[in-house]
Amino acid sequence: MTVEEALQILKEKGYKYTGKREEIIRICAEEKRYLTAKEIMERIKELYPGLSFDTVYRNISTFVELGILEQTELDGEGRFRLACSTDGHHHHHLICTECGRTSSLSACPMSLLSALPEDFQVTGHKFEVYGTCKECMSS
Repeated sequence: MTVEEALQILKEKGYKYTGKREEIIRICAEEKRYLTAKEIMERIKELYPGLSFDTVYRNISTFVELGILEQTELDGEGRFRLACSTDGHHHHHLICTECGRTSSLSACPMSLLSALPEDFQVTGHKFEVYGTCKECMSS
């Protein structure tokens, strides 16, 4: 997803454009890894020193609900990144636990699950693989 696509989603859903919202999205777009809300706050406070953490976190939560940001949890803390795309392409992620970088995993493990009970209808799932990326292993 691009910053422009994310801002268009906000507009289509009736959310007001603000420079602060755009900056949060830009910060996430610049990184190829999941960021904590604290990391996002540290970066945005350079431009908006009076901005509260609650405001940043509320916007992050809204962006997750709208599908603009993806969320995961590492070390017991929520982390966020710009959604990969707006085309709905189903995929999963490999996530480096050292630097937080991510890459897409095109295969879906759901096709391997044959033991699902007949009286249970799957409406969604999430699959992430954690490890160490090549760059972190070599440093």
